[in-house]
Amino acid sequence: MSTVLPEARQALRTPRAAAVAGIIFSVLLTISLLIIRLSIIAKSRDVSAWLSDSFHQNIVALALNLVPFAGIAFLWFIGVVRDHLGDREDRLFSTVFLGSGLLFVAMLFATAAVGGVLTANFADAVPGSAGNAVWEFELQVTSAFLTIYAMRMAGVFMITTATLALRTAFLPRWFVFFGYICALILLLTINFAPWIEFLLPLWVFMVSLHILRANWGQQPQPQPTAATKPPTAANA
Repeated sequence: MSTVLPEARQALRTPRAAAVAGIIFSVLLTISLLIIRLSIIAKSRDVSAWLSDSFHQNIVALALNLVPFAGIAFLWFIGVVRDHLGDREDRLFSTVFLGSGLLFVAMLFATAAVGGVLTANFADAVPGSAGNAVWEFELQVTSAFLTIYAMRMAGVFMITTATLALRTAFLPRWFVFFGYICALILLLTINFAPWIEFLLPLWVFMVSLHILRANWGQQPQPQPTAATKPPTAANA
């Protein structure tokens, strides 16, 4: 029968769960953003070009179907990080941490929803001036949700996560400062350089990989039982 307390097992599982969830989120979001950028926003400015290329329609549908799973992994990442912090959480920063993370996921889902409407509405449409105008409008809405709102919430999330890591020392200092730099770049330059948005999955991946490596080789220390306790002076 195992002598490891449940608290000890939980203390080991939580960082690993955060790491795995963060890596899954990073991979899925990178794939989705890359497909969306290459297939919709970067190339398909004309509805006629979109209608004539079924490959782009199918691959974007795949990317949009990956977004909900990326959001679920991100929510799991938030939850296990908060559980890992425990009583060390600062109420102010933890509130902003949770709020910005939830808003980021909401904006990410809104991007996927509008993008799904964009692809579905023009699957059987006939090119024309009206169709091009609606296409351009929905394209701009998708881009605004992704770059202006979602990525700025991601920048706030990165700042608060880095601050919590600095105060609780669960990440090295260079990870913290790297997070600050990435967050400021997202907040200030995302409108001018949309490809900067890949800094978010890169940062989450690096943090998750560090957490996974730091906790991979740890083994729980068994608690002494009645059979293994050293004899006291009274029992000697």
